[in-house]
Amino acid sequence: MKKILTLILVSALGGIFTLGAYKLFIEKENELTIEHTKEIPIAIPVTYNTPNASLSIPDINFTVAAENTIHTVVHVKNTSVVSQQPTIQDFMFGRRSQKAQIGTGSGVIISPDGYIITNNHVIDDSKELTVTLNNNKTYNAKIIGTDDKTDIALIKIEVDEDLPFTSFGDSDQAKIGEWVLAVGNPFNLTSTVTAGIISAKSRDLSGRNSQSFIQTDAAVNPGNSGGALVNTNGELIGINTAISSQTGSYIGYSFAVPSNIARKVVNDIMEFGNVQNGILGIIPRALNSYTAERFGVSETEGIYVEEVEEGSGADFAGIKSGDIIKKIGNVEITKFSDLRGFLDTKGPNDIVNVTILRDGNEEEFPVTLFKNQTFTLPIIGILRNANSKDLKQYKVKNGVKIIRLNTNTPYYKHWVNNGVQVGDIITAINGIKVNSVDDIQDIMKNRNQSELLQIELINSSGEMERYNFR
Repeated sequence: MKKILTLILVSALGGIFTLGAYKLFIEKENELTIEHTKEIPIAIPVTYNTPNASLSIPDINFTVAAENTIHTVVHVKNTSVVSQQPTIQDFMFGRRSQKAQIGTGSGVIISPDGYIITNNHVIDDSKELTVTLNNNKTYNAKIIGTDDKTDIALIKIEVDEDLPFTSFGDSDQAKIGEWVLAVGNPFNLTSTVTAGIISAKSRDLSGRNSQSFIQTDAAVNPGNSGGALVNTNGELIGINTAISSQTGSYIGYSFAVPSNIARKVVNDIMEFGNVQNGILGIIPRALNSYTAERFGVSETEGIYVEEVEEGSGADFAGIKSGDIIKKIGNVEITKFSDLRGFLDTKGPNDIVNVTILRDGNEEEFPVTLFKNQTFTLPIIGILRNANSKDLKQYKVKNGVKIIRLNTNTPYYKHWVNNGVQVGDIITAINGIKVNSVDDIQDIMKNRNQSELLQIELINSSGEMERYNFR
């Protein structure tokens, strides 16, 4: 009996100790753990859609557009000859050391008889040009025409059968956020397709207001230049031209010449042999906070008309200095590249409706675009075709007129000190008579950069002067 009582007592004391230990250590520990636990709030999106509404993205099928495009994109190989560092033997024998250099890119077939559009920089300085189709057939190609301003070139191959080709779409109708495919033929690997969206329109990378690109996040790498940017219908809406990169490879954004500009360039090359630009006839200034304050206007978007060129389409239509261009055709104008992109699709004698803001009121003017009458020769300034009155005043039969001296050139003081002024007539450059700014443009384009630049002009006193520049 005594043993039984002892066992009961020991059991009771063990239970008491166990319960006490639990209360003292384990329960206390749990209390501390809970005390330091943070509640993480859950964000629940608020929506007014019906409970059964689908949040899934509609299926987008790229296969048809890809299938219609890959066989129209070609590989372009450009073999050029470049000078290299001369050796001792070259000096001894008086010879030039040259070597072949190979560049590659892509192109897009735009007609069944072998016309191909590509970038000017892909075929520039070519000694030999070859095109390889997606079926691995290779052809020699010839250059039909180029335009370095838009970086577009037209080449052609001779074929015995009709080729698959891509039709032009309307790049003005392309929307930001729209799905696109970039198709190229880099490294002669046959056509490669990448997908993305249009990130922006009317992009200028030059800083000189001379470009108006479509920006996309579809992957484009070296070798894709000249390839196709197509919409989901397989229509050509751009020619892939450039990437924005610090490494030389794709890092997120690529740029394409809009198809409306490319088509205009191609049509002009085929019809005229060169590009015919339609000129509005104004000296524009893009508006922002700084320029708005400078010109005393409240608008920070649009194009401020600083000056209207005498005798231009804008002048005849009634546009005045101080007007703000807000729209041209159906295109909203917020920056200069919007205007540049629209005008690059138009030619001389085209009529465009220009909506301007004047004294707080919007007015629309139909403007007939003129052929280019001006050319900027940086060493002097802006030149314009001289009319019969100008030529008669200076008693010359040919020449172009200086309408503005370039104050940013180091030669500005030289011109002023020698009495050269606005209104003087340039009659010849490097011994070649000039009748228009087109002549000057051709002379400067074909000039050997190492030779002297000789400018012959008639001043306001009727005296002929010659100036030589390195």
